[in-house]
This record gives sequence, structure tokens and C-alpha cells, in this order.
Amino acid sequence: MIVSGEPDAPIHTQRLRLRLPQPDDAQALAGLMAPEVSARLASWPASLAPEVAAQRLTEARGAAMAGRALPLVIERLSDQAVIGWISATRAELDPNRAILTYWLGSAHHGQGYMREAAPAALAAAFARLGVAEVRAAVQCDNEASRAVLQGLGMMRLELGSIWCSARGREEACEWWGVARPVEEAPAASLPAVLPTLAVAVPALQVAAQ
Repeated sequence: MIVSGEPDAPIHTQRLRLRLPQPDDAQALAGLMAPEVSARLASWPASLAPEVAAQRLTEARGAAMAGRALPLVIERLSDQAVIGWISATRAELDPNRAILTYWLGSAHHGQGYMREAAPAALAAAFARLGVAEVRAAVQCDNEASRAVLQGLGMMRLELGSIWCSARGREEACEWWGVARPVEEAPAASLPAVLPTLAVAVPALQVAAQ
């Protein structure tokens, strides 16, 4: 996994490239969105017109350049196909916290892509946004999404609710979260009786957006 602190640098994993969206990604993302995908998301409608997707991507890039978000298209390296989306967005009420959102097109489920993409995106969110915590909302019956969050080292915090603009209603959810990892301390700065600290970020389905 290669993660840079530069806001527009792509992130590479074994099979994937995570990069800022471009206007010409709109058609691909619109084609991936379907009722069964939207049903697990808060703000991505089941019917996503390419022009609506293009506007959404323009706004996402603007938020990235302003340091408010890290929106990433998930692209498969083998054929450069866009297969999904993952983003971290600063919470409105607490800019030191980010909300993780993620989804894949239905044809790309069950292949471990999100398990591969999410740790890289989480590491980038901490590096580029500098937040102290990342949270995610998941529908209470979404076992696959819960497994992704557990793989990130997230803990279940509480039952709550989230406004789902895609369906125009408030919906119940579980909130999960993980704090920014403690950076490795230089060995010389630690007492001899203590081991060197090494806390690594593990190698974003309702999503909050």
C-alpha cells in the first residue's frame, strides 16, 4: 500500500488505485449505481443521472482541494475499470472528525475489493485530513459492511440514526469509530524497560454520504 500526504496523489494497493474523481468518471459511477447499492447508502440515489454525478464529482473535488474531504474513486489496476467509491468527509459539527463512506458496484461484491481499499483510504484520511477520529454509520443488518469496519479496527460506539437524503427519511444505524493511531515513538525517547511503540493502521456499507 502506497499512501502519500499530497491531497491529489493516487493511492495504490495490490489490485486497486484510489484517486480523486475526474469529470469523466461520472458515466461510470452512474452506471454502477443501482437500487440494491443505493439501499445501503444515505445520499446516493438509486437513479443517478450522469449529469448529476458530474456535478457531485465537481463538488467533491472542490471539497478535497479545500481540505474538507478526501473523495476517492476506486479503480481496478488490471483494466482501469471504475468499480466503486470511498470517501472521508469532515463532520460539520466537529472538523477534527471524519465520516467514512464507501460502496462498490454490485458486480464487484464478494472479491475482497473493499477490504483492500478501505485500510488505504483510512490511512490517507488520517494523513491528509489530519483528523483525530474517523467514524462510519452502518445499517444494523449490514453484516458485510460491519466486517469492513471491524477490519479497520473500528469499534461499535452506539446505536443512532442518520438522515438519508436518498430516501428522504431518518434511518436507524450503528455508529462505529476508530481514533488516529499513536505515531511510533523514537526508540531513544523511551525508557529502557519499555518496548518501542509501534501502532499501525490496519493494511469506506451504509456510508454516511
